[in-house]
Amino acid sequence: MYAEKVLWYSYCDQTKKKIEVLSMQMNYINNQTILKLELDWQPKSNHIVWAINTLVESISMADLDAESSRTGRPEYPARLLLKMLLFGYSRKVFSGRKIAEMAEENLPMRWLLGNIQTTPSYRTINRFRVKPQTKTLIKRLFLTFRQRLEALGLIDDSALFIDGTKLLANANKYTFVWRKSVEKNEPKLNVKTSQLYQDLIQAKVDLAVNQETDRPLDSASLDVISNQVDDEITHLNTIIADEKIKPGGSQNKRRRRKLKHYSHLLHNDLIPRKQKYEFANRTFGKRNSFSKTDPAATFMRMKEDPMKNGQLKPGYNLQVASQNQFTLFFDLFHNPTDTRTLQPFLSTIFDTNQYTARYIVADAGYGSEMNYQYITDELKTNFLIPYGMYEKEQKRSYHKDKRKVANWNYDEKNDCFTDLDGIQFVFSNYSTRHDKYGAERNFKVYRAVKYFEDPIRQKLATTPKGNKRQISINSNWEYFKNKAKEQLSSQVGQQIYAQRKIDVEPIFANLKAHLSFNRFSVRGLMGTWNEVGIALMANNMAKLAMLFADPEGQRKNEVVNSQNSRIYYLIFLWNPSYVPDSSLFSGSFIGFSIFKSGLSLTKPFSCF
Repeated sequence: MYAEKVLWYSYCDQTKKKIEVLSMQMNYINNQTILKLELDWQPKSNHIVWAINTLVESISMADLDAESSRTGRPEYPARLLLKMLLFGYSRKVFSGRKIAEMAEENLPMRWLLGNIQTTPSYRTINRFRVKPQTKTLIKRLFLTFRQRLEALGLIDDSALFIDGTKLLANANKYTFVWRKSVEKNEPKLNVKTSQLYQDLIQAKVDLAVNQETDRPLDSASLDVISNQVDDEITHLNTIIADEKIKPGGSQNKRRRRKLKHYSHLLHNDLIPRKQKYEFANRTFGKRNSFSKTDPAATFMRMKEDPMKNGQLKPGYNLQVASQNQFTLFFDLFHNPTDTRTLQPFLSTIFDTNQYTARYIVADAGYGSEMNYQYITDELKTNFLIPYGMYEKEQKRSYHKDKRKVANWNYDEKNDCFTDLDGIQFVFSNYSTRHDKYGAERNFKVYRAVKYFEDPIRQKLATTPKGNKRQISINSNWEYFKNKAKEQLSSQVGQQIYAQRKIDVEPIFANLKAHLSFNRFSVRGLMGTWNEVGIALMANNMAKLAMLFADPEGQRKNEVVNSQNSRIYYLIFLWNPSYVPDSSLFSGSFIGFSIFKSGLSLTKPFSCF
């Protein structure tokens, strides 16, 4: 590096003397021809692109490569595009245009491109994000990542921590369609279409559609009717063109005027509205709303509510299963609440992926009779999930409340309850209820005994309207509640459940606060699933990079395993393979080695 003496002069305001100052600066010339001796470039040994490249290269691509077209311009490798997206998302870049810009300007991204001279355009990147093949690739990516973590001993089958968060959809908050609105207005439209059908019959229009039943006309039938009305109008135009002027006006013209009114009503009002309602009913499914911009998104309340008015916004419910702050499984749902998402999510984990865990750990939002029964009977495992009233039942005020049946005395022999006022409730009958989702619940109904000889007790045994008091007991629900209490109050259960907050919650904190991923960039369930999978894997890779020992010793005292309070240093063991001259780098992933704090590593990433 050359340096030159630079003389500059400063004038003192008071003395007006010229002062000579000597300084040293680098010789900077940006248009000088230089001889570059470095023939290639590689990132630092602890850079995240090494881990991204290693993990993606270990994925099997045999059947996915076979789906490529055999004609036309050769497409970009799926591995290359996935690496670009993972690195871009790890750097908080979610726009396809900016990721393509990174491929032109960013050195680590250029290193991932290898010998590809023409960088992918933003259209290629955006198309790849929403392809069905990308979903298969992401599933294999998570499978490979789980296998690596198991080989490292960073995860096991002890517990699986589950939680959910809501992410904003790429849709306007005023593009809502409500189920109740459709259910209210569609019957009114059906009345109008039926009245129009009767008017056309009275107008002696030959209709091929027969409405003898009470079933309303659909949009296809209305299209047929509109075509017949238009044919009748065309026929009348031919007749009117040949007829002469008659006193009192032409009946054909009056008939044509009426049919034009019906045709205008069909084309501009009835048919478009009917098609809109039919599309809404197909799109709703089991939901109560959707967005016109992104029909897969559901309107739900978000935690971020700057107006403090509980405004509904289009979004998705992201469910994550984690261990040791690594995302192992994830899925997207339309349901705003977490209760209805647990069974399908666990079914994907345990049935499709053949995963096992001794404990399923979640918060009270997942506690329900159906979920408890599914985990116990179908999955054959334990749960550490409190129900909604679990925290309140631990308070002293709850145990002193006369109204709570849990505080009453139960006589198992006679099958009766006695409240704290001495009122006895005896078994009356069985009852079955169904919720709006079709789940069946069985109850035993107990009614208060009549006390004719004691007016005071008789008043306590009746309601203000004079009816006998009664209670309904769900024995199955009471059994699972007691089981949840027993498991949560055990020493092992308390230790595992205390780990939930510091295991799965940081994933959402890193996703939303660190990566700034709060809103999707794509639309549709396929595209959003792919995008959040890429974001979660980028978060996993960032977490993995934090476990790597810093070669300069900046993170020597970081505690990795918070449960055992032990410090681990994590490095790759790399087995170099044959490297062709057209590639910057190639290798095969072997695994990791974990070194406890007793060992000193001066160059933990020298294996790269």
